Amino acid sequence: MMENQDINEESINNQEENKTQNPATSEDNVTGTSSAEELLAEEKDRYIRLYAEFENYKKRTAKEKMEFFQYANQDMMVSMLGVLDDFERALKEIAKNGNPADLQGVELIYQKFKNKLGEKGLKTMEVKAGDSFNVDFHEAITQIPAPSEDLKGKIVDVIETGYTLNDKVIRFAKVVTGN
Repeated sequence: MMENQDINEESINNQEENKTQNPATSEDNVTGTSSAEELLAEEKDRYIRLYAEFENYKKRTAKEKMEFFQYANQDMMVSMLGVLDDFERALKEIAKNGNPADLQGVELIYQKFKNKLGEKGLKTMEVKAGDSFNVDFHEAITQIPAPSEDLKGKIVDVIETGYTLNDKVIRFAKVVTGN
């Protein structure tokens, strides 16, 4: 009999604990659950953010793709600069010592080659003595005493021509500055 009374007391205690726990859990359920409108607004906000993120991704990849095609031939252009320099040196030597017909033939080939590279976006930097030195476009090879006061801190001589490819410097102009 004692055992039955203990079991009954345990079951009564368990029921009382459940009653005290049930109101707390039911209150959590009421405050924890969102209404259908709130869920819809939350999902709509998530959708709008995802859509905006995807649009930004599309724009970014399109821009990267365009830049890739624009600069894809940069290595080839840099390697052609040596040939362009050789043409310029050859033109100077033929002009000094050579036949005018040879000079005209080499000049035509040089111009055609330069124009084809220009069609692909290669541009020559226009640098001349007396221009201000700009580290974004020029590379100072050496400094010499300025021949005149107005050439102090400016370019005295251009050693090697600089080039840009679609407004990006691919070779800095090598210059001598005055101090």
